[in-house]
Amino acid sequence: MNNPGILFNRARALRLNGLIAHWDEIADAPWLAAVLQWEEEERSDRSLRRRMRAARLGHFRQLADYDWKWPRRIDRAAIEELMTLSFVKEAANIVLIGPNGVGKSTLALNVAYQALVAGHSVLFRTASEMLGELAAIDSDSMLRRKLQYYAAPDILVIDEVGYLSYSNRHADLLFDLISRRYEKRSTIVTTNKPFAQWSEVFPNAACVVSLVDRLLHHCEVIPIEGDSYRFKEASERSKAQRQQRTSHAADEKEPAA
Repeated sequence: MNNPGILFNRARALRLNGLIAHWDEIADAPWLAAVLQWEEEERSDRSLRRRMRAARLGHFRQLADYDWKWPRRIDRAAIEELMTLSFVKEAANIVLIGPNGVGKSTLALNVAYQALVAGHSVLFRTASEMLGELAAIDSDSMLRRKLQYYAAPDILVIDEVGYLSYSNRHADLLFDLISRRYEKRSTIVTTNKPFAQWSEVFPNAACVVSLVDRLLHHCEVIPIEGDSYRFKEASERSKAQRQQRTSHAADEKEPAA
């Protein structure tokens, strides 16, 4: 758009003070709109790259490559609704529950990436990494800063809750963090344990009921049922290797003409 007022507001939003100081001289320049667009696109790209590094997503399978036919039970419509990010506006939580290898982490990572592209701040951590880091901090002031670090992102993904058991201190720290984010920012949790078994994850922790209560108050729980996709891929790879070895051995035995 070449409306001078709109172009001026875009330049001011970009804080291009040099251009603004000489605005009367350049307001009608044919190159102005293109320059502003280049600057906006470059800043958007830099912002995405910076937030990608901070999010710590790592490598993951794209949603387009997800095998929807493999799980015995999955609500595809619910997952696709998550990709619209409407839950972020409501500061709602998401919990993906299912056994190992059904794609919980992959789905959470795809939602997280979509949020990054949309301009949100995101942080992805496994439960063991995050709780281990928090529990190792001795200084109260450092602990407060680290809790604020985890409380700040628009979306915090806590992966693999339930794969290990934790002490009361770990449970208290997770409760503190969920409380800080409660009704303010969205948290995505992946777990292989139904909530009735979280007392096994945090044995003897008094805060487990309150922790689950706050997590679920504004939450969509999406169960996934099925066998491990990683085991399926490993089995198929082994089968292909056996067939290749058999074919190679047959070729070696074939007499020369």
